[in-house]
Amino acid sequence: MYLRIADDLRRQIVDGRLAAGDKVPSRHELAREYEVSDRVAVQAVRLLVTEGYLEARPGSGTYVRQRPTVRRMMRSWYRESRGGSPFRADMEEQSRAGTWTSSSTTEKATPTVAERLNITEDDAVMCTQYVFRADDEPVMLSTSWEPLALTRGTAIMMPEQGPHAGQGVVARMRAIGLDIATAEEVLTARAILANEAELLHEPLGSIVMVVRRTYTGEQGPVETADIVVPVDRYELAYITPVE
Repeated sequence: MYLRIADDLRRQIVDGRLAAGDKVPSRHELAREYEVSDRVAVQAVRLLVTEGYLEARPGSGTYVRQRPTVRRMMRSWYRESRGGSPFRADMEEQSRAGTWTSSSTTEKATPTVAERLNITEDDAVMCTQYVFRADDEPVMLSTSWEPLALTRGTAIMMPEQGPHAGQGVVARMRAIGLDIATAEEVLTARAILANEAELLHEPLGSIVMVVRRTYTGEQGPVETADIVVPVDRYELAYITPVE
């Protein structure tokens, strides 16, 4: 029953019948309306708080949460191929400052990463974790893996250090003579993980889009990444050149 109550309230929020800032009925009122116990009503409200639809204000009640403004994030092969940072270029078009922090470590390829990079499990990879920000607000996470068999000892071995730091994957790989021919992106969605919720300032229970991207050249895959984007802040728009 609590799932049915939560779905009814969720639908009212999505349809706009309950707007941002509106106070939702108390647990006693919900219990009377749906003919359930107070405990069931509380479970329904707690679920929607966890999902980010509602927010509890101590001493006042529970209200419909103000949703962030949804912005568009471009996924453009043209933008990537012309060099520089695609994320920074995207933020500039929105008149926002695009910045990021990162950390890189040498790791052994997991079975999933090995399959995506067409290498052997436990082969050495450079793993880089990013937090992308727009006007200092965290908006996107990314974890990338590059085969060290390709980049070890080169100027791009550390993605965010050296003369090519801050450039996109296409420009970095071109700097060591590796031309990228294709970029495959698989888009899925899932519940946010605890560490992602902390980094993105999102409530647990939120839904995120995950873009599983792999760049490939004549020599095979050169980089694969998981890009995590909160669905309540961004929509993804794809631009594909047509010959």
